[in-house]
Amino acid sequence: MVVIRSLYSVILNGIYFTGAVAWPLQPLDLAQHDPRTETQIPMTNATPVTLVADESFNFNVLAVLSGAPYEGADIGEVLVAANNIIEGDFESFHDAFNDLANRVHAQAIAIDDKKHPLSARNLFFKSAAYYRAADAYLHGNWSDPRIMTLWQKQAEDYNKAIALLHQPGERIEIQADNFTVPAIFFKTSCTGKRPTLILGQGYDGAMEDLYHVMGKAAVERGINVIVYEGPGQPTVRRYQNLGFIPEWERVISPVVSYLLTREDVDADKIALMGYSFGGFLAPRAAAFEHRLAAVIAIDGIYDFGESILSQFGEGPAELIRAGNKEAVDELGKQIQATANAPTTVRWGLNQGEWTFKTQSAYDYAVQAQRYTLKGVVDKIRAPVFIGEAESDIFFAGQATKLANELGDLATYHLFPNLDGAGEHCQIGASVMMNQVSLDWLEDVFAKTQ
Repeated sequence: MVVIRSLYSVILNGIYFTGAVAWPLQPLDLAQHDPRTETQIPMTNATPVTLVADESFNFNVLAVLSGAPYEGADIGEVLVAANNIIEGDFESFHDAFNDLANRVHAQAIAIDDKKHPLSARNLFFKSAAYYRAADAYLHGNWSDPRIMTLWQKQAEDYNKAIALLHQPGERIEIQADNFTVPAIFFKTSCTGKRPTLILGQGYDGAMEDLYHVMGKAAVERGINVIVYEGPGQPTVRRYQNLGFIPEWERVISPVVSYLLTREDVDADKIALMGYSFGGFLAPRAAAFEHRLAAVIAIDGIYDFGESILSQFGEGPAELIRAGNKEAVDELGKQIQATANAPTTVRWGLNQGEWTFKTQSAYDYAVQAQRYTLKGVVDKIRAPVFIGEAESDIFFAGQATKLANELGDLATYHLFPNLDGAGEHCQIGASVMMNQVSLDWLEDVFAKTQ
């Protein structure tokens, strides 16, 4: 049977993560390290460490762990949960993180948040993140009630957490044309009109995660943050029953208009960040929304549809190009029904169909072809930071294409494997990602007077 290598087919050996490895003590080798001169032979092994044998589960465990520097996880308890996941078993992934979320939630509600607000906030942020993780592999069955109940639980705990911030987070509903944009505003403690960064997810992530990805790092730098979701993304897909749309300016322009009504926002210093598939959505919006001072693409995507076809593989791609809907749909159903098919493949199809709101693998692939910057990239006016992960197999080469098309507007940065930042969206290296991209943004804002 031909196997579709779907969009989020992750061939991931893991990530360089010293906190998960007990290094054996060795005698000091002065040929390797000279304490007098601090000279050191360069490390040449950039191979990351595998935490979970299943490649897809491994990536998602690492994604949860990546929230640790910014209150989104605790390393030890995530590793314990990961140890209870069975390779290829979607239910085991749900159970491991749902059990963890319930335990942490119980700890949170036992705390007097008036006496210990920081401790309560830490725990509620973590339980919310773990409830979101428990949902990751459930979307093959649209009628699974846990898709809604887990989201209600995560939102309740997240709301408790953001209420305990020094500047409480504010949930907002912004009216677009025929839908609403759910958002959360995080205000910096700095007074006056402040630079503001709009943070957006992509194919599967939630806006709540973005506080732990880049939001807290930006707020600490004196930048207001607003996170949001549009059609196809978790909250809008659930509560408004809408799949993805390519015209992402329909989402972003109402957000910008809302920000311009706030007295704490500097109208000349509004930027937009797109994460993962958002690395296409953000530049697409910027082509038509010209009130943005800057754009960050983590990581950059020029042609999403092209990547989809390459991930499907040449055989299925030819069937798609030929319009053979029946054959592609049958192939998709076989893969989704085969328990021992690669997890990344089954999940990729399930998630793609759910977010694009179709139960046809063919329709999903055809819809994806509309997500390209061909013919619109020259309309972008703002400077764009384009990140590229050295080992990003999801969108290999797409960031370089986008940078080349943008020319002088682009600031391209390769995140290397040796720094532990070479995986998709710098999973496991969020501090470095924020250092590089937000330093760039602060420099752009400094030039905007």
